[in-house]
Amino acid sequence: MRVRALVTGEVTPAVSPEAPQLPNHKVRVKKEGQRACNEKDAKGKFCGGHLKRWFYTTDVKERECGDIEKAWGQNAEVYRCENCKALYLPTPGDDPKVNVAGKGMISVFGLTLPPKEK
Repeated sequence: MRVRALVTGEVTPAVSPEAPQLPNHKVRVKKEGQRACNEKDAKGKFCGGHLKRWFYTTDVKERECGDIEKAWGQNAEVYRCENCKALYLPTPGDDPKVNVAGKGMISVFGLTLPPKEK
């Protein structure tokens, strides 16, 4: 017997804590497992750019501004959209040792590989 979740028209609001805003940057908090930007443009379309780990201390334009380093220090975990340049903070409670791409899923085809030994 297989159990499937039913799709409903109900919209459930995502619980996302308020991100501290910076003067020159738009800051958001990633949802669990989120890998693409969900920012809307002026026409209401989603950006959809990939979120990539951003090392802002080596960015020339950010060195001029310096907002992020003043607010969060030198080694904060920050992700940036490759298209609209929106900044995303990691989900609160996420394990920083987990791969940036996410935790992954168990295969639906029955092929699940064991984790690598250290």
